[in-house]
Amino acid sequence: MNKPMMKPERKRRLILVLGSVLAVAAGIALVLYAMRQNINFFYTPTQIVSGEAMQQAGLGRTINIGGLVVKGSVKRDPSSLKMEFKLTDTESEVVVSYEGILPDMFREGQGIIGVGKLGAGNTVQATQILAKHDETYLSPEVASAIKDAEARAKAKLKKQRAAAASNAAASNAAASNAYSSDFSEPVSAPSVASPAATTESAPATTGQKP
Repeated sequence: MNKPMMKPERKRRLILVLGSVLAVAAGIALVLYAMRQNINFFYTPTQIVSGEAMQQAGLGRTINIGGLVVKGSVKRDPSSLKMEFKLTDTESEVVVSYEGILPDMFREGQGIIGVGKLGAGNTVQATQILAKHDETYLSPEVASAIKDAEARAKAKLKKQRAAAASNAAASNAAASNAYSSDFSEPVSAPSVASPAATTESAPATTGQKP
């Protein structure tokens, strides 16, 4: 028995629907890819030093980095607009290179966000520096990074203190045991000859008169 043939008009509609679905799927994929390429992930100095940023973003990928400008770290090239400075989240530091005009509110000790490419050796080549006009303002990303870094520093300090206390207790216990063992050993008293034994061993004297 022969199977019924699909009508040409129905076949064209089916091909048109399948083509439209494929076109929409391809368009969505391209949009998502473009959005991913345009998204600049935010990383802290600690995330860069630990290698997390390199693992996720990769070398040469544009990222955002935020932190406080380390005091005394700004170095300027007198013959150009090139400069470099260090950013910190109070736990780790990263060297940032930049060429251009800095925002008016760029200050040492202030929070800023740099946009640039991740380089080798935990460095960032920034193409843009963002700083708010208010000296007291700290961006949420930078504030969160500093808060997290301080929490990690406190936990690390607490762990170090606990380890030091444990080591001190172990040392004191060892010293106490050694002190106790010194006094627990029996001490042999010096032998003293009895008077009777001394008398018996003394040489006999004659009764002759001189």
